[in-house]
Amino acid sequence: MPAPRGPSQRDYSPADRLLMRLQQGLQALAPRVPGAEMAAYPAARLPEAPMDDQARRRAAGLMRVNHAGEVSAQALYHGQALVSRDPEIRRHLLHAADEERSHLQWCEARLGELGERPSRLSPFWYVGSFAIGAVAGIAGDRWNLGFVEETERQVVEHLEDHLQQLPKEDQRSRAIVEAMKEDEARHGDEAAAAGAHPLPLPVKNLMKQVSKIMKFGAYRV
Repeated sequence: MPAPRGPSQRDYSPADRLLMRLQQGLQALAPRVPGAEMAAYPAARLPEAPMDDQARRRAAGLMRVNHAGEVSAQALYHGQALVSRDPEIRRHLLHAADEERSHLQWCEARLGELGERPSRLSPFWYVGSFAIGAVAGIAGDRWNLGFVEETERQVVEHLEDHLQQLPKEDQRSRAIVEAMKEDEARHGDEAAAAGAHPLPLPVKNLMKQVSKIMKFGAYRV
């Protein structure tokens, strides 16, 4: 007789997986509890440099965009994992989402240091991105991975742009963005190695336009 399956081996129904992903989304949007466990903070050893109000607001706006981007990334991965047909690819997506959770915490911590809060539109970013991820995943797992690869490529470009825009004296924010960029590039490389199909140019362009809307809203609200 085969051994009974443990909780980690259980075959969850689509409804179960939907509820699990939504619960993860709510956890992503919940404020971090002071003292809660967080992956090694890239800015921990760097001093807080003095900045004038304009530079501080600039840094906070950019980190708010990064926080919104991490909310969206988690939602994309959760939506894609929900419809993935391949258990291995599903595990890959959920592992990447766990790492994005660390990025989310770093951005939230930095916003607190700058005296700011995350975007009030975060629930909107999560729901919209979850739907986009689910639709992308329906096309098939190789296209699913292609969506991950392109998303991460665009995120790396976005983070490189932020490194140019952040106040030069704000080394704490810079350290966070550098660490995030390294992880995002790795996620894209892993998706490519897993067999991602390159996305058509119109889809890539549409993704860029959606990203612009998110960045515009998150910077201001």
